Amino acid sequence: MKADKYPFAQELITDTEGNIRKVVIDFDDYQRLLEAIEDEGLILAMKEVQHETPLNRDEALAELENE
Repeated sequence: MKADKYPFAQELITDTEGNIRKVVIDFDDYQRLLEAIEDEGLILAMKEVQHETPLNRDEALAELENE
């Protein structure tokens, strides 16, 4: 397989059977990918609690103490 088929890959490292085992990418691209993954996690967490009633600080602390 060629790296040009993968948008961020600068180099593909394969095993003896030609299976891709490692991908070399630019560090800036790596950081952007991490940010995208973190953003997706945040969005999923926000969707999970979107219908919950917000708590004030004291209510939240009391809730934590009950756990």
